[in-house]
Amino acid sequence: MIAADRLVKTFRDRKRGEIRAVDGVSFQCQPGQIYGLLGANGAGKTTTLRLLATILQPTSGTAQVAGFDVTTQPGEVRARIGFLSTATALYGRLTARETIEYFGRLNGMDEELLQQRATALLELLELSQAAHGRCDKLSTGMKQKVSIARTLIHDPPVMIFDEPTLGLDVMSARAITRFIRECRDRQKTVLFSSHVMSEVEKLCDRIGILHQGKLLAEGPPAELKARAGVADLEDAFVRIVEGLQ
Repeated sequence: MIAADRLVKTFRDRKRGEIRAVDGVSFQCQPGQIYGLLGANGAGKTTTLRLLATILQPTSGTAQVAGFDVTTQPGEVRARIGFLSTATALYGRLTARETIEYFGRLNGMDEELLQQRATALLELLELSQAAHGRCDKLSTGMKQKVSIARTLIHDPPVMIFDEPTLGLDVMSARAITRFIRECRDRQKTVLFSSHVMSEVEKLCDRIGILHQGKLLAEGPPAELKARAGVADLEDAFVRIVEGLQ
């Protein structure tokens, strides 16, 4: 469902010249699988996700999402993905339910199906009691849940989460990671980025380690730890990044 092939994204900086934020990244993600991009801040995770979500265009290389090319068929890609960024960016004067319904209508959903999906997502994300509360009155965790619901209202087969638990309390983070697992159980294709080792190890079936825009290694967590000769994912990450694997 996701196939990145030698993706490159460069930016120009007046002082530093050309910056290769993504440098020849290739990987695949299958239905019913959570693929995690693991890396420190500035490793290229968010840029890679934005390329796949058609927010940015690659400098070179290509990618297909749900069978469609991100460069030549961006509209088809967008119709089949849900993309959650680190910023909730909710309109504070709408209620949680109004926000979800608005994005459903943007995606051209039938009104009856939209109402059914909105109710189901509110229940699934434990938002029913907050459904009619204005977004500017919600807690950070509740706002993130509303963002997830609006992202998924059209039931896309591919879901892209960019550090979805960033800044959340323990209970909110647990609720969101549980929901991501449920997406996998429903055979969704899930691409997930984080720099939190424990979160990645618990959630992901496969991990790609990004550093300075390059994909240094990928595989199941147990395989990466075995390759590095350590029992801890954080130690494996450090060894791989430092070239000691």
